[in-house]
Amino acid sequence: MATRRVSSAEGHAALLHAIAHIEFNAINLALDCVYRFRGLAADFYTGWADVAAEEASHFGLVCERLRALGHDYGDFPAHNGLWEMTVKTAHDPLARMALVPRVLEARGLDATPPIMRKLEAIGDAETLRVLEIILRDEIGHVALGDRWFRHFCALRGVEPEATYLALIEDFDAPWPHPPLNLPARREAGFGEGELAVLGAPRQRHGGKR
Repeated sequence: MATRRVSSAEGHAALLHAIAHIEFNAINLALDCVYRFRGLAADFYTGWADVAAEEASHFGLVCERLRALGHDYGDFPAHNGLWEMTVKTAHDPLARMALVPRVLEARGLDATPPIMRKLEAIGDAETLRVLEIILRDEIGHVALGDRWFRHFCALRGVEPEATYLALIEDFDAPWPHPPLNLPARREAGFGEGELAVLGAPRQRHGGKR
């Protein structure tokens, strides 16, 4: 993907488009959890249906800001990483909870504060307010994934933090980019031990799917 400066009109719009694309994928991701995994507790489905509704609200808010800049969703190319991991984990709800909410969406918790600083630097207070809403809600979304990840680990009798790190390696999932948003990750359910590991350089030991 091309890199553009946020200080330019095109770069500003491209950044908002990238955020809108993430939110659009997140709608479908949450709905896929509702559809894909059968025979689970009712609150699994109501929880992810609620997430889909919030993601749809986020998408609408970002698209409003994008249109205010003279663009709309679809005007820029976008990556497909979030949905690719959704496909890879379609066979296993434990892997899905680990690698989508707790890896990819948790990276959004880390990325949002630096993005907010960039927008503050160019005076985009309207989008800053939207990102404050998104960050608040996304902590809850990652926390929901954390809750169900730990639930599935308990059902299978496996230790959550070791299983999480093993799944990251097995699926070659992306490692967090520093700095971690430690307060947000703690609120979403990450333990101090795994935060220490995730905050260090990645140690690879082979194993890729």
